[in-house]
Amino acid sequence: FSPPELLDRFVAKGGRAVRAVGPGLCVQVVSGSVPGVGATALLRSLMCKGPTLLKPGRGDVVLPALLAEALREEDPVLGNAAAVVYWPGGSTAVEDAALAEADVVTAYGDDQAVGELRARASVTTRFVAYHHRVSFGVVGREGLDAAHRHRIASEVAGSVAFFDQRGCVSPQVVYVEEGGEVTPPDFAREVAGAMEVLERLLPGGELDPMEASSLHQLRGTAELVAASGSGVEVHHGGARSWTVIYDPAPAFAPTCAGRVVRVKPVADVGRVPALVAPFGSHLQTAAVDGCGERLGTLAEALARVGVSRITRFDAVPFPPAWWHHDGEGGMRPLVRWVDLEGAGPESGDG
Repeated sequence: FSPPELLDRFVAKGGRAVRAVGPGLCVQVVSGSVPGVGATALLRSLMCKGPTLLKPGRGDVVLPALLAEALREEDPVLGNAAAVVYWPGGSTAVEDAALAEADVVTAYGDDQAVGELRARASVTTRFVAYHHRVSFGVVGREGLDAAHRHRIASEVAGSVAFFDQRGCVSPQVVYVEEGGEVTPPDFAREVAGAMEVLERLLPGGELDPMEASSLHQLRGTAELVAASGSGVEVHHGGARSWTVIYDPAPAFAPTCAGRVVRVKPVADVGRVPALVAPFGSHLQTAAVDGCGERLGTLAEALARVGVSRITRFDAVPFPPAWWHHDGEGGMRPLVRWVDLEGAGPESGDG
């Protein structure tokens, strides 16, 4: 918000005065197990002056609850504007009671869960959806020399390993350009080595039975394809979840939970936008390195097919507070804008 006083009063802007009004009640339904999502969701709506009822994700209950408790200790008035309550998914009676009172609903989850919640909210309730997203990476040939390749391989491993591929920002496929000093298969092996090192320093989290089953099936399928002489290579940590699959087939192919990534060759990075375009409505972050002066052209093409964030691999897990989350931003969709037309400069002093 520029200036932030827009949240307090009308501010003169270009022959009018503008005011941003926060919701009377913001209901936030967060799913998943990425730590911090619930806490940042709560902070965003409170910063917009919106009293908030937050349902945290099943794997992220503790941090938002502790944040709400800390707010009450520090500032009882602010703390009383926040409630963190967990209920199991599918508790429609509880959710319907919350939805009936909400001015704004923010929902995180897969397409089906978000769609069902949207359908049950009133047509007059503003609904901010953060549905299922996928991300990917691009490594250009300029980054595949002795001066850069080890760093980039390590950063690719870190971007995958943080949050164990549960984050919407985690790259599921990394396209590696051919023609560099290191071939795409060799780069995949370097990423696998970096995964092994990272596993010793920062062990991966435990997978639930369904996640473990998906990982087992993904590895098994890849190993069968590799045995057929297709050029596929599978590198993994055995009992640990890290898995690097080199796959010469160019099509974008999502992975599963765990430290899993597919490495795919591409003749030219300019072909990547067309390869990811079929997932356009679900695209989010593209991590890019080693593209030199071609970055601007590539970024323009990625933006047109649906990508909303382009960054470095080392920055992937930690979007800045000002990022345009899913192309919108985290706070602007929560407020209602009011225009006071024909107002002079003095209108901003009220």
